[in-house]
Amino acid sequence: MGLSRTSSPSAENDGMKFRFGVAALATWRLTHLLVREDGPADAIARTREWLGESQLGALMDCFYCTSMWVAIPFAFFAAKRPASRVAAWLALSGVACLIDESMKDREEKTGEDDVLRTKTSGE
Repeated sequence: MGLSRTSSPSAENDGMKFRFGVAALATWRLTHLLVREDGPADAIARTREWLGESQLGALMDCFYCTSMWVAIPFAFFAAKRPASRVAAWLALSGVACLIDESMKDREEKTGEDDVLRTKTSGE
């Protein structure tokens, strides 16, 4: 991709880093919603229950598996070239899994999800 008169390699690189960061957080958030949360009006929980032991039901029980599928569209946002998209896809899933693992350690110590609390501090 050629540079315009107003862009520089540094500015282009910063934009790519920003897009990757946003895509990584979005991948984690959506995967967390699908695997670990009930969702608005318990819609995700009901879907998970309806899917039961099917392949899709098993997919929604595995954070690592779900993050691979969720990361695909975000890889198109994070990277522009096809080869870069493959690397971004794997990296986005990896970042989501790393965030999930770091949250598990916190949850084990505190007994609850500190990032997405279900109760307010006044309860």
